[in-house]
Amino acid sequence: MSSRTQDRRHYAVDLREFSVIPMNAITFAGVSKSYDTVRAVETLDLEIGSGQAVALLGPNGAGKSTSIGMLLGLVRPSGGTVSVFGDTPDAAVRTGKIGAMLQDGELVAGLTVREVVEFVRRLYPEPLPLDEVLSLANLTSLAKRRADRLSGGQAQRVRFALAIAGAPQLLVLDEPTSAMDVESRRSFWASMRAYAAGGRTILFATHYLEEADENADRVIVMARGRIVADGTAEEIKASAGGRTVRFTVGDQPTAGLEALPGVTGIEVRGGSAQLLTTDPDATVQALYASGIQVRDLEVKGADLEEAFLSLTGDN
Repeated sequence: MSSRTQDRRHYAVDLREFSVIPMNAITFAGVSKSYDTVRAVETLDLEIGSGQAVALLGPNGAGKSTSIGMLLGLVRPSGGTVSVFGDTPDAAVRTGKIGAMLQDGELVAGLTVREVVEFVRRLYPEPLPLDEVLSLANLTSLAKRRADRLSGGQAQRVRFALAIAGAPQLLVLDEPTSAMDVESRRSFWASMRAYAAGGRTILFATHYLEEADENADRVIVMARGRIVADGTAEEIKASAGGRTVRFTVGDQPTAGLEALPGVTGIEVRGGSAQLLTTDPDATVQALYASGIQVRDLEVKGADLEEAFLSLTGDN
């Protein structure tokens, strides 16, 4: 065997030992933010992989907006680092890797919807085609309308168009469906899913918990500057514990329902009663033994709203 052959055998590499590790879309490493003596975000460690649709939930003051501001480079962290596809937030915004749809922001006066979207497209190196942006945002029929003369819901659709104009791989949405009616909200989420279909990453903050339940692969709940829950919507619901017992009570007296075994919460409204319980079998058995005439009994797991209230203590 020649020395050259021996060298080749010596330096051969088994490629099966190597695997490609996908880069995270978002990484928060030990991130905190304080405003004077107020701690808006505690030490935050978070990784979001590429291709996920993630809902960020939390009551007012939970740290959601501050975290989004740091992700976009609008707020500087007091400690720790934030990266977007391995870059700083500033670099990610500059190169068009990240697009954002924020709650506020005036649209340019005097320009049509088409002109505003085209102006923003030209700021990016590889934007989406103009007609594709207008179609995804359901704005084709409004393209010739003045951007500053639209309804609140229509203006939100324009902001969505501006957020996707640069073809970002990460799309950040802060309360995207505020000011939209039910039909507009449904249309918006259909557009968002169409945009995300190519493996793009979506992070959205919303107060509409059903939107998180229906559209998120992963739900992150923040409270008091910390992450208090992280998982699928089903996992978040399960983490709240307990089940809900609902039934029709009519105009019967309801005194004593709170004392039934397992009951941790009670609501009576419009002839219907709802009990949150940790032991539904014992609750239902005692309910029938109480003498109350029960109709339309239903037992089910906690929904996302009940889980959210349980996790955040926002009563």
